[in-house]
Amino acid sequence: MKVAMYYSNKDIRIEEMPKPTAGKGELIVKVMASGICGSDVMEWYRIKKAPRVLGHETTGEVVETGEGVKDFKIGDRVIVTHHVPCGECIYCKTGRETCCKTLRSTNFYPGGFSEYLRVPEINVRSGTLKLPENVSYEEGTFTEPLGCVVRAQRIMGINRGDTVLVIGAGISGILHIQLAKVYGAEKIIAADIKKFRLEMAGKFGADKVINAKENISEMIKEYNGRLADKVIVTTGAVPAIRQALRSVDMGGTILFFAPTDPGTEISIDFLDMWSRCLKIVTSYAAVKKDLEEALSLISKGKINVKDMITHRLPLSETAKGFSLMIKGENSLKVIINPHQ
Repeated sequence: MKVAMYYSNKDIRIEEMPKPTAGKGELIVKVMASGICGSDVMEWYRIKKAPRVLGHETTGEVVETGEGVKDFKIGDRVIVTHHVPCGECIYCKTGRETCCKTLRSTNFYPGGFSEYLRVPEINVRSGTLKLPENVSYEEGTFTEPLGCVVRAQRIMGINRGDTVLVIGAGISGILHIQLAKVYGAEKIIAADIKKFRLEMAGKFGADKVINAKENISEMIKEYNGRLADKVIVTTGAVPAIRQALRSVDMGGTILFFAPTDPGTEISIDFLDMWSRCLKIVTSYAAVKKDLEEALSLISKGKINVKDMITHRLPLSETAKGFSLMIKGENSLKVIINPHQ
């Protein structure tokens, strides 16, 4: 079978690998669509494990079932996710499943940017969902990224009537904007440095957009009369983090949804943070309950993912897809269709 093998962001090669076969409790899935995630192009994170096949926002058709598989059959349309928790450790039992060591070590093989993949037994059990008939394979690829957003907003808490600032209007930022609206936010403000992304933010529900090169906090006060109740940062850029700390209102919450580069240190005026009663939270990944809620939101049409797709490419053009994502000039979501 053909795969897109990642060596670096600028070196992705179409190579041949043996088609996997299903072991006990496993599935073989014909990959029909796989989204390129922002983390896929985070080179400092990916290159240390290169060469490898990336892609984890994946949907497809079951073409083989291993011994003992009861919940899935050949022909089922499915969403498969790569990271799943054990369900037994202290983190899983206390609602901190994404801190589970198992979750941070599990994966399917070889990756979503391939014609076929093998889904291990634990992923079949805890990370595979049937795709509703009214949800396309391409729309289904949003289940994992939206699941991460669902979990993050549950952790930070969006209250009806909140003013929410989203810094970074890429794929994650647009999903955060849409979900915050579903959860009852009264005003949603988006900030980014790219014109195209600000246009997309307005299209998908932001009430006001701000060029992030401007003084965001002053523009929020001018628009809203005060700062934001909740600030969601979907970029690891240090200026964005500093803007977030200046833009949150008394008693507000900042969600850091994306990592910085390794070793980045940021000084904080701790007295200011303490005296303003600020809450800072982070969120990583998603688990089955988050994915199920995300898929329900997509299926019910509460989150518009179809119109977020700006590019559809065959497996042979995966390198082009990475380039589009890195530049971010006129792309929001790039989908790879391995059998196109």
